[in-house]
Amino acid sequence: MRAESVSLTFYGWLSIFAAIITIALKSYAFWLTNSVGLLSDALESVINLLAAVIMLMALSIAARPPDRRHAYGHDKVEYFSSGAEGLMIMLAAAGIIWTAWARLQHSQPLRDLDLGVAVAVFSSLINLGLARVLIRVGKQRRSLPLEADGRHLMADVWTTVGVLTGIALIAIGDHFEETRQLAARLGLPDWRIVDPIIAFLVAGNVFASGLHLLGRTISGLLDAALPDIEQAAIIGILEQAKSRHAIDYHALRTRCAGARRFVSVHILVPGEWTVKQGHDLLERIEGEMMEEFDNIDIDTHLEPIEDLASWRH
Repeated sequence: MRAESVSLTFYGWLSIFAAIITIALKSYAFWLTNSVGLLSDALESVINLLAAVIMLMALSIAARPPDRRHAYGHDKVEYFSSGAEGLMIMLAAAGIIWTAWARLQHSQPLRDLDLGVAVAVFSSLINLGLARVLIRVGKQRRSLPLEADGRHLMADVWTTVGVLTGIALIAIGDHFEETRQLAARLGLPDWRIVDPIIAFLVAGNVFASGLHLLGRTISGLLDAALPDIEQAAIIGILEQAKSRHAIDYHALRTRCAGARRFVSVHILVPGEWTVKQGHDLLERIEGEMMEEFDNIDIDTHLEPIEDLASWRH
């Protein structure tokens, strides 16, 4: 089944299902090992579940066609999804820091590391597979919620890698006298202090991920222009038309709302042209843009090139 033929909401349900499984697995891993690092990992998976639910709601609303009150569609709701996810990620980071600080004050031994690590690795592989799918489909279909959720899951994978690295160091420290002596020389009260330290690092990574999502959300809500590479393609089409005819253009503006691109531009043509000549030219320009981009709305305005008022905007 091709990704293009699958409804975006399918991936939302898939993300919810995966989040429920990973929450159960990571919570079990924490219960087995008593690792605050794995607890922080499980807490982030709870955020993954909430984000997936919000993402599903946003994708469902964004899929609605334009109506009388929303003539430009509902695509911008995707930014509320990514913004909410960014805020929840940052709140999760604060929760991880609070938990890690408590464990830093009162160190506790870890247990059943073999089984706990195996469970954590299995849950991380689930997230890794889903993250790759969501990022790929999100880029292909210009869905910010899907891509954001995929990148969040990928950050979760690296979080688990960091946590497991900390657990490995603790296991080494518990089995070798040399590592305990090294900890004493470094002034560490207990080698197991590595566990909450890793949790602090995890929190930093989680917070940065949420901040990045908020930045993209704000940019979209402020009607940021299309990416430079896409603007260059649009300008290339206009420049080709300019080189073939005695025309010019100005007032080029672009923006995006979710997966939809919006372009407006004024085309200046010789005043002696007929309405049909100007219309045919605009149709060719718009057709070339539509061939270059899917899901694009183009608004062109025809003006006489000799009139000075045409250059004022």
